[in-house]
Amino acid sequence: MVEVSKLGLDGVCEIRLPRFEDARGFFSETWNAGKLAEAGIAVDFVQDNHSLSRERGVLRGLHFQKPPFAQDKLVRVLRGSIYDVAVDIRVGSPTFGKWVGLTVSAKEWNQILVPKGFAHGFVTLEPDTEVAYKVSAPYSQPHDRSIRFDDPDIAIDWPVAAQDPILSDKDAAAPLLAEVETGFVYP
Repeated sequence: MVEVSKLGLDGVCEIRLPRFEDARGFFSETWNAGKLAEAGIAVDFVQDNHSLSRERGVLRGLHFQKPPFAQDKLVRVLRGSIYDVAVDIRVGSPTFGKWVGLTVSAKEWNQILVPKGFAHGFVTLEPDTEVAYKVSAPYSQPHDRSIRFDDPDIAIDWPVAAQDPILSDKDAAAPLLAEVETGFVYP
């Protein structure tokens, strides 16, 4: 049975799919378009991404792509755990600039769906964490954007102190949300 739990922002949800275990190990469908469409999630994914973060405290984000290359993302953890965040960047939305976070882990076998119109980021909670995620549009460098992970107007309560995360140069130089043309308008 597919379990879908809404996380408080329009379209952002936690997904749990069954995992069948026996003496050999386990089996699980991590994506089934038909079953998830029955649960209200109908997304056509076109690309799978996989990242490895060697250290605890690697922070990736906040990222998004502007239309027409906007991406829905379905994120899961293969090894380790992350604190995953979605930020509403749809201008005019009643929840514009608001965020929601969820711990996603290999142990919990949960996933988070981050729809178009939301910036996405995560911080690793364990060393050697591997994250796999599906996206609904291919990567497009001209449409790729970032927002500062520590934007005070968003005020994300990351489980890693603001001075401690390990960032890429791109993420360290990201602008504030107020300085970014997101390309998304609500509704």
